[in-house]
Amino acid sequence: MKILSARNLYDMKHSCFDFDGKWLEIFGNAPKNGVWSIQGKEKHGKTAFTLSLVKYLSNFEKVLYVSAEEGTDALFVEACKRAEIPATNKIGFLPYITIEKLTEKLKQRNAARIVVIDNMTVYMDEFKRNGIVDFMRKHENILIIFISHEDRKEPATAAGRLVKKLAKIIMRIEGLQVFIGGRCPGGTMIIHDEKADLYGII
Repeated sequence: MKILSARNLYDMKHSCFDFDGKWLEIFGNAPKNGVWSIQGKEKHGKTAFTLSLVKYLSNFEKVLYVSAEEGTDALFVEACKRAEIPATNKIGFLPYITIEKLTEKLKQRNAARIVVIDNMTVYMDEFKRNGIVDFMRKHENILIIFISHEDRKEPATAAGRLVKKLAKIIMRIEGLQVFIGGRCPGGTMIIHDEKADLYGII
């Protein structure tokens, strides 16, 4: 591998999101690749927030949401309706799928450029040892968003904690508030759970 000079670094082109409004204020012009981490206790608004995030991100890239824990049952469908997820082909949904099969799908032509994995507890065995790092390296040109249950304000699984360490943007949800930090300006958002909408900055 060639060693890069400072000039080489400065001349490199990076693909970033062209966010606006509250998203730009908090997330900045985030790169379109890498890892983001979402964590929170049950019933604190993880699904509502993530679906609102997915809805916004679909304005820029095709998104695949892997609902490994909830599946695509009636309750999840209702959550999508509350979030007003549009019936377009910009957002796709899958129930549980093995990481091996997910990797195959992400290699297909016209595959999603953003994938949400909900959640890390379901994939605990598949992401043991170097599983997370291997998955990231195979898909280093896309954005991977991992969702984790929380225990004592940290992701509940070892894999989830590793994701948090490697993540460019970290989102922690508590009491329908989203605390956002990492390699971004950062800030706090409020989740309006009834409509699954994000409506302001504290």
